[in-house]
Amino acid sequence: MALSLRDRIGVDLGRRVPAEEGVAWAAANGVRYIDIQTDIAPNAFESFDDARCRAIREACEAADIQLGLHTLSGVNVAEISPFLRDAADDYLKAYMDLSKKLGAAWIVVHGGYHFTACREIRKAASVERLKRAVDYAEKVDALLVLENLNGEPERAEVHYMPDNLEDTRYYFNEIRSPHLKWAFTINHAHYDPIGIEGFVKGMDMSLCEEVRVADNNGEYEIHMIPGTGTVDFGAMFAMIEGAGFTGHYMNGFGTVDDMLEGREYMIERAREAGVAVD
Repeated sequence: MALSLRDRIGVDLGRRVPAEEGVAWAAANGVRYIDIQTDIAPNAFESFDDARCRAIREACEAADIQLGLHTLSGVNVAEISPFLRDAADDYLKAYMDLSKKLGAAWIVVHGGYHFTACREIRKAASVERLKRAVDYAEKVDALLVLENLNGEPERAEVHYMPDNLEDTRYYFNEIRSPHLKWAFTINHAHYDPIGIEGFVKGMDMSLCEEVRVADNNGEYEIHMIPGTGTVDFGAMFAMIEGAGFTGHYMNGFGTVDDMLEGREYMIERAREAGVAVD
């Protein structure tokens, strides 16, 4: 049976709470999809021994919760320096290995960032590293989902990759595999000149595995509670659902309770826009 829209809207727990508490909270509140971030406390990577992984995996299975992992965007996947190059590869592999122990269904990854003068060499390094990561994902049967990141002011020295439609399409043209999908962050697209609609029309939506959700002021990077910014959530849901998306959404703003309340706000906006929510 197909899930309702409410069931498809998940919560990015990040490192707000220990993973075990997050799973229990999700089960108690009818949240079917969660992300966790496992770099530092309370979910430090080295704390995930076999016993902890088994307990989290079993709790997710018992509550029918789909778990995803979320790598840090601050780790530069476009690293070109000696020693750090190998560390970036090892970092992505380690997340994939952990995903198998936890039973995680996906891993959000990023393209890293460049400093303006070395854009091309870092972009090439980013694509090649993600190609190696996808090769490993194919071996261990992991799913990587690449996020479109936030654009910075044109004159900023540092820029994330990919941060616009052209670069997002470039990554998926360069790396073709069922083990690499798209995490569409709508609040990043919202203040791009082409907006959310431009990304939906410009991307192959069959690549989209996850839609990441927050409100935004339409001007710069900020994850706002739905209803406090300028995103039209009814139009957003109508557009994305109308494009054939059947995957999950992931709230990423405020506290866990803000994200739970935000889900209800978004459901009402979707209903008003004529989107089937039940």
